[in-house]
Amino acid sequence: MTTVAASWLPLSPGERAVAIEVLLGGPLSRTELARRLDLSAGSLTRLTKPLIESGLLIEVAEAGAPPEVRQGRPSQPLDVVAESRSFIGFKVTEDMVYGVVTTLRSAIVARHDRPLTTHEPDRVADLLAEMAAELATAHPRLAGIGIGVGGLVEDRAVVGESPFLQWRDVPLARLVEERTGLPVVVENDVAALVEAETWFGAGRGLDRFVVLTIGAGIGYGLVLGGKRVPNAEEDRGFGRHWIVNPNGPLTPDGERGSAVSLLTIPSIRYQVRAATGHDCTYEEILARAAAGEPMPARVVDEAARALGVLLAQISNFVMPQKILLAGEGVGLMDVAGDAVRESIAAQRHPRAAPVALETKVSDFHDWARGAAVLAIQVLVLGAADA
Repeated sequence: MTTVAASWLPLSPGERAVAIEVLLGGPLSRTELARRLDLSAGSLTRLTKPLIESGLLIEVAEAGAPPEVRQGRPSQPLDVVAESRSFIGFKVTEDMVYGVVTTLRSAIVARHDRPLTTHEPDRVADLLAEMAAELATAHPRLAGIGIGVGGLVEDRAVVGESPFLQWRDVPLARLVEERTGLPVVVENDVAALVEAETWFGAGRGLDRFVVLTIGAGIGYGLVLGGKRVPNAEEDRGFGRHWIVNPNGPLTPDGERGSAVSLLTIPSIRYQVRAATGHDCTYEEILARAAAGEPMPARVVDEAARALGVLLAQISNFVMPQKILLAGEGVGLMDVAGDAVRESIAAQRHPRAAPVALETKVSDFHDWARGAAVLAIQVLVLGAADA
C-alpha cells in the first residue's frame, strides 16, 4: 500500500494557513490569497513555493484567459488537485463497517462495506486493513485513513469507551496503522460529521454553526469561530438527560420525556410496539403516521414537537447562523415538518429571526465521509493541530 502523506509534512503554521485557504476556497489568485491571509506578496511567494514543489498546490489557468497567455503567468491562480490524493473513511457500527474513498475535497469516489462479525479489537483492525487493501487496488495514492466510532475517543487515537462495540481503551489507530502503513486518525462519529460539514458542507464559512443528529441516538456538535468545540462528554448519552417534556414517555434508553425517549429511532419503534403489539420499521411508522393511523401519528407528532423544542432551545442559547439536522431519522421532517416548525415558533420570541434550518438525510456513507475528512485535516494541518 502506497504511503504519500510524508512529503506534505511537516508544514509551518504559515504554510498550513495557505494550504487550508486554497483547499477550502480555491482556486484563488495570489492577490486574493494574500488579502485573505493579510500577507505581503513576498511572504506569500515564500510560503507557496514549497507547497507547489511538494505537489500540494498547483498553478491553474485563469478562467477565460487565452491559451497563448496562460503559460508562466505570475498571477495564475492557485488550487489543489482534488484527485491527486485519496483518503479512506470508515464508519464502524455494531454489525457493519461502511467504507468510502474520497478526494482531497471529500467527494466520495468509491464505497465498500463489510459485515462486522466480531468486536474483538485485533479482528476489527484486521477487517479494516483488509478493506483498505481492497480499496487501494483501485485507488493506489492513498494518503490516510479516518475512522468514526460511536463512543468516547481520546487523542484521536484510542477508543476510550464504546457501548456499541463493548470497548474500553482500545488503541485502534495504532492497530490499523501497524497493518496498513498509513496514518490513521480515530474520532467520535458525530464529531467527524461536524468537521466534514464545517470544512466542506453546510457549515462552510460560518462562525456559529450547529449539527444535531437523530437516529439510533442523539448527537450534537457546536462550531464557534469556524472551529468545532471539543466536548469531553461527547457520546456520553447527554440526550438521556436532555428533558424535553417531563410528562413524556419513558423508554428503556432514556429518562422520562428525554430527547432520547422521544426522538430516537429505537424509542419511536418501542413506543409503537408497546402500544400496538406490532414491530414496525421506522419507515413504516412514518408512512402509517402520514396515512393518519392514530397511534403512529401520535408518536410521530410527539417526536416532531420534541424536535422543535430542541431546535428552539439551541437557537435561543447559541444563536447559530445555521442548524444542520442530519442522521437516519431526518425523515421525520417530511412527515411532520409543520409540527416541528409550530413547536419552534412556540418556544421563540415572536420577533425572533427565523431559525436557519437545513436538513440532510444521512446514510452511513456520509458518516464514513466525515471520518475521511479527519484524515484530510491531519494531512494538511498536522496531527497536533487538527
